[in-house]
Amino acid sequence: MTKLLKPSETLSNITILPKPSEREDYEKCEFVNCTLTDISNLNFINCTFKNCNLSSCKANNTKLQGVEFIDCKLLGLNFFQAKDFAFEVYFEKCLLDYASFDSKKLNKSEFKHCKMHEVNFTNADLSKSSLMDCDLYEAVFAKTNLSGVDFTSSSNFAIDPEINNIKKAKFLSQDLFRLLTRHDIIIE
Repeated sequence: MTKLLKPSETLSNITILPKPSEREDYEKCEFVNCTLTDISNLNFINCTFKNCNLSSCKANNTKLQGVEFIDCKLLGLNFFQAKDFAFEVYFEKCLLDYASFDSKKLNKSEFKHCKMHEVNFTNADLSKSSLMDCDLYEAVFAKTNLSGVDFTSSSNFAIDPEINNIKKAKFLSQDLFRLLTRHDIIIE
């Protein structure tokens, strides 16, 4: 089966997408108030998810190209399982606690007003991304490309400049201690 949905169709309050064996392409579709547990082997191109719950959702071999998540709950979602080719996502007012972007190319991505406790960005490329007003408590940055990232409106992050690329990243002067936490020094 190729496509069930016409471009620009809206799906509301659904809990199950077609089985992966049916191979669906969703293009320019909007998902509203949906609760999904498996989006594996599906392609989402220029789609929007609003007020959806994809917590611990399986995303094996999923294509996410130009996908927006707005007011969504994405607890523990492993984005690293999604396809790397054309991976492009945007987040606004989302709950991303425990999500993993391990080894993902997220350059020029946008995260706006998101809660991102213990998110894993190990080996990820966040270069030139926007992290506007995000709570990054215990987020993991290890071998992460953070060049050109603006942290001036985000909070609760701790970044080790010795194991991350922070060239031309922006920080508020009062947050510089967050770059020194590894050294166990006291700044007054």
